[in-house]
Amino acid sequence: MCLLCDLKTSSAPRPDHVWSARRAFLLAGAATAAGATLPAAAQVEVGKSSALRTLVPAEELESAANQQYAQMMAEANAKRALVPASDPQVQRLRTMARRLIPHAAPWNDRATRWKWEVNLIRSEQINAFCMPGGKIAFYTGILDKLQLSDDEAAMIMGHEMAHALREHARERVAKTSATNMGLSVLAQLMGLGQLGDVAANLGTQLLSLKFSRDDETEADLVGLELAARSAYQPRASVTLWQKMAAANGGGNGLEFLSTHPSGPDRIRDLESNVPKVQGLYEAARRG
Repeated sequence: MCLLCDLKTSSAPRPDHVWSARRAFLLAGAATAAGATLPAAAQVEVGKSSALRTLVPAEELESAANQQYAQMMAEANAKRALVPASDPQVQRLRTMARRLIPHAAPWNDRATRWKWEVNLIRSEQINAFCMPGGKIAFYTGILDKLQLSDDEAAMIMGHEMAHALREHARERVAKTSATNMGLSVLAQLMGLGQLGDVAANLGTQLLSLKFSRDDETEADLVGLELAARSAYQPRASVTLWQKMAAANGGGNGLEFLSTHPSGPDRIRDLESNVPKVQGLYEAARRG
């Protein structure tokens, strides 16, 4: 299901940054200049995105993600694991997405052109994700085993959307590839060279990328703000991670926590940021 239809804007596409021969070797300076700006009205505080992400073309990464997502959904459907659109849980998730997506564009103007999708896969896994380009999936395990309220599920969706909006996968792929290829990559930046081909050859890597602690903190805070602006209770971000920690303490080996580590610091960070977005939540509730 494409969720973009009701949410299109008239914003004109803005061309991505193109590396020129003259600036190819000025990596450090360019990184400072090209860092993504934050929404002027943002209530949470996160740093600028690394300009290294620009070494991997966004269009290619999103295209690879779209293909991988379509393949996953086709395989799930073939196994009768793709929950039909008429299911109340699917409708529940898609309603959340419709509330969250209108608040995405200030964090990434490409989001207005993404063909958002939300699907639910029947699986015991406690997991969820949002691929570059707005392809979202939840597993029934995360909803059922944690008995998530709408507010808590919205916090997960906002968190996963934030990873895509802040282009953490793009940055991670660029950093890993640049490190593996060494400084010789600078000679290829005029046409993006091998890094430009990386996105098209990712295979299943997108779902196994492990984000940094800073990435996770950003996703927590941006997701918290997205959810608050969508009239979801900010305090649910804390109860969500308390549930995650409790479930993991029971020896369940949560798949979600293999790429989203939990801990008391994470909960404390969220607790300290809840007051910053409480006013957004209250305003959204008033309509």
